[in-house]
Amino acid sequence: MTNKTIVFSDVDGTLLNSNHKVSKGTREAILKLQEQGIPFVIVTGRGPTGVYPILEDNDFNCAMITYSGSLILDENRNVLYEKKIPIRKIEEIISFIEEEKMPLAWCIYPDEVWSVKDKMDPRIVNEARVLQIEPQEVELSKMSDEQTSSKILCICAPGTINDIEAKLKEKFTDYTIIKSSDALLEIMSKGIDKAAAIDRLCEMWKIPIEDTIAFGDNYNDFSMLREVGHGYIMENAPEDMKAEIKNVTKDNDHDGIPVVLKELKLI
Repeated sequence: MTNKTIVFSDVDGTLLNSNHKVSKGTREAILKLQEQGIPFVIVTGRGPTGVYPILEDNDFNCAMITYSGSLILDENRNVLYEKKIPIRKIEEIISFIEEEKMPLAWCIYPDEVWSVKDKMDPRIVNEARVLQIEPQEVELSKMSDEQTSSKILCICAPGTINDIEAKLKEKFTDYTIIKSSDALLEIMSKGIDKAAAIDRLCEMWKIPIEDTIAFGDNYNDFSMLREVGHGYIMENAPEDMKAEIKNVTKDNDHDGIPVVLKELKLI
């Protein structure tokens, strides 16, 4: 490792434990990185409003890659990069979802506001509890043509996500469509993923990709873990991912991130 080392981490299932909190050990490890001037960057499918409470609760001051790469913010919350989907394109995708009667609740993010069709949908209620933010209801047909969203998030009924993913990929080939859990499916502009975002940030900050470290636990982390110099997958990740990523650390309930940082003598 060099003095230009940078550490990237996914949030849910990686930085956060099963109670959706940063453990004491993980928090202390991240703060030690920051004290030494080693950049720590959050890389997540969440939007900024779903990250801010984590930063504030743990005294983290860091850049973040949000919406799985559609929006990059520096530590002062200035926009470094963004790529959004026009609202009429979003309407086209969601119309198809509803015509096909896909068993899911959809979410969009105009002006970075979490927006849904029905905020009392049990899937949305559960997501709100996890994210600690309140959604607003929207009617797509009433939104102006100038509106955009960084992504569409589909919260799928149990056991349906693979079929939904396959149908959407077949119909909408000009988008990145990827699972971020066994229930969450993300739709972004083509070319958007966590690996591409990391490449952009490293180029901006003049950090060699071989000196990058990343932690993740699910399918939308796969490109990131393969792109960085040192990719570590959590023990709680799907088995097929652990078979592909050679470096496996402890799970998110047993401080998998600090274990690696100590092994690498970064803290």
